[in-house]
Amino acid sequence: MTLPAEFHDIAKRVNNWGRWGAEDEIGTLNLITDEVVRAAAAEIRSGRRIPLALPLKEDGVQAGMIPGRINPLHTMVQINQELFGPGTVACSDDAVTMGLQAGTHWDALTHVSHSGRIYNGRPSSSITAHGRAEFSGIDKAGHIVSRGVLLDVARAKGVDRLPGGHAVTPEDLAEAEEFGGITVRAGDIVLVRTGQIQVYLAGDKHGYGFPSPGLSVRTPEWFHARDVAAVANDTLTFEIFPPEIDNLWLPVHALDLVEMGMHQGQNWNLEKLSTACAEENRYAFLLSAMPEPFVGAVGTPVAPVAIL
Repeated sequence: MTLPAEFHDIAKRVNNWGRWGAEDEIGTLNLITDEVVRAAAAEIRSGRRIPLALPLKEDGVQAGMIPGRINPLHTMVQINQELFGPGTVACSDDAVTMGLQAGTHWDALTHVSHSGRIYNGRPSSSITAHGRAEFSGIDKAGHIVSRGVLLDVARAKGVDRLPGGHAVTPEDLAEAEEFGGITVRAGDIVLVRTGQIQVYLAGDKHGYGFPSPGLSVRTPEWFHARDVAAVANDTLTFEIFPPEIDNLWLPVHALDLVEMGMHQGQNWNLEKLSTACAEENRYAFLLSAMPEPFVGAVGTPVAPVAIL
């Protein structure tokens, strides 16, 4: 099935190919300038630090829907081993096998493709089994630190959690912006709270993934108009799942990552941040969300921290 005309129309309106040059590999992260980071640092008032990552464990969020995306398998490879002889200092070491997007993570711009292309018009064939992502691997993202803005859509609507069939629209984002007394500006990292992570935290990983609220296919234009640097939310699939348009799977992924060149994150735990922002009555903060620099990877675990 080919992508519908509606998708291609939006793609043309949000396309950033060539905006930062033909050689660019990081897309909207170019919007996080030194000036943006200095302004973001000024958002720190109380010094309160809110971790946003889920624990990495074998009984994690993955339920088998995506082949190969396994929860972390944690193995001890040595325990109290006296490497240099009896009576010497003993060492313990461990190893992990996991899907890089198994828990709280960033999607690299190469995570999806469409029509044979990835961000900036490069061929999707540049991603290979042995060479990995030749362009726009997550290691190219470097440092991701900027002003974070919480758009607490659920709280703005007076609910703990949006229903599974709710597609978060541009109108919802604007409502949350007004609710938080905040204006999204160029270079911001926007965190969209639906409350869906509560389902996983309550022990229902299948219900967490499906059905799920998430971003509407209309939201990329909203982010594009505001020059947002990156977006993350508290769901497994990022966009509404099942999709709002029949048989149009992962259109928001394709618009954000491929067309706009905007990194996106999933499985972020925004519950404590929601409480903290409500208590302090402010919804902007310094956000540190450094990707692990796996060379050529199409995603990476991240342990973000919001500093209020």
